[in-house]
Formats: sequence, C-alpha cells, structure tokens
Amino acid sequence: MRLVKLDAIDSTNDFLKYFSRRENLENFTVVTTENQTNGRGQMGSVWNSQVGKNLIMSVLIKDFIPDASLVFNLNIAVSLAVIQSLQKLEIPELCIKWPNDIMSGNKKIGGILIENSFKSDQAIDSIVGIGINVNQTEFENLPQASSLILQTGVSFNKDELLLGIIQELKAIVENWSKASEDYKIHYDNLLFKKGEPMIFQKPDQSNFVGEIIGVNASGRLQILNENSHIEDFDLKEIKLLF
Repeated sequence: MRLVKLDAIDSTNDFLKYFSRRENLENFTVVTTENQTNGRGQMGSVWNSQVGKNLIMSVLIKDFIPDASLVFNLNIAVSLAVIQSLQKLEIPELCIKWPNDIMSGNKKIGGILIENSFKSDQAIDSIVGIGINVNQTEFENLPQASSLILQTGVSFNKDELLLGIIQELKAIVENWSKASEDYKIHYDNLLFKKGEPMIFQKPDQSNFVGEIIGVNASGRLQILNENSHIEDFDLKEIKLLF
C-alpha cells in the first residue's frame, strides 16, 4: 500500500483523482490529510472537520467492479470494512444509514463518498473518500453528529484506524467472489432502523410510514409500505425522518 500524507488539501478525493490520471498507481493507494478545506459529502453536502482531529482519507480501488450495474457492491465492501474496523475498537451500536453514513446509535460518526471513473477499455476505477470523526468533541449546529471519543470517552490513533480500515477492505475485496452474498446479507442486517416503523419523506414533502427491509442489487433502498407492498427508492427520492 502506498500512503501519501498531506498537511492540507482542498479534497483528498480530488487530489487522488488528479494523481491517478498522471501515474499508474498501485491498487489501494491512499491519500490522507490533517486539514481538508473543501470536503464533500453525498449530494454535494459539505464535510467540515477540525484540523488534526479526524481521519480524512481517500483510497484508489481498481479491478473490483466488473460493470456499471454492480457499482453498489463497492459501497457494501467499504461500509463493511469501516464497520468491522470500528467494531474492533468497541465503538457501540454501529450501523449503516443508507447509503453510506456510518452511525453509532442515532449519531453520525462518519461518511463515505465514492466516485467512479469509467475508462475506454471498460475498466472502472474508484476513488473512495472516507471521513471518520475521531477525536473532535464539538459539532456546532450539527445535533446528529458525534465522534469516536464522544461515543466512548477514549481518544484514538488516526493512523492505526486508517491501517485497520485498509486491512479490512483488502480482505473483503479479495474474498468477494467467494462470499459476496454473505457480505450483502451482513450489510442489510446493519442498516439503520431496519425493520422498525419509521416516517419517510418524498420530494413533494409528503410523508408515509414504512419499514426498511434491505437494499436491492442496484443499491436502491427497499421499503415495506403501509399497504404491505415493497417499494424501491433512490437517494434523491426518499428521506428518513428520525
């Protein structure tokens, strides 16, 4: 694994994309920084992080996604790698808020942003951005945010956490062909509020009650509605209210 450490950068994902276009980087090349000035989350949201307090990293994944219809497999692999590394640190009540927020109880402690590049030879390279709130203790105007130290009372070594995540991710990627169905079941079982009646909101602001039952092969959230019908939703089509 090649590890590039930076003091400050606008975005580790953008840096790694630029880097990978100019060099033939080895698989699992990682870029990390102490200060990210223009971090991004899902759907263009901003990721704010106190300097030096949190794990901010991007990793290059090559030769894992065979075609565009299976891109969500990488979300599953990365989410499980993060969860499994945090389980070893005894972080409580870990789960995944679809599609890729990492939760401890009802608090968000991390997020994942995956950007795929489709090449002319049909290969798919992926830049996986991972942000974990590690030792930050204040989150102004973010009531649902937390960190590892707030959830446990213990401070953590960010470098050790990074290496743990990459170790788990490599193992999952290498074993995917043999155990993909088990990984998918594991992901579904870790879904935040799975099986609980919850209120969901559609883009037109209308609400309905349903239960999360899983995620389909294309990464759409499956919800059992009040009429006992299963509906599939994309990220922009549904919001969980809690």
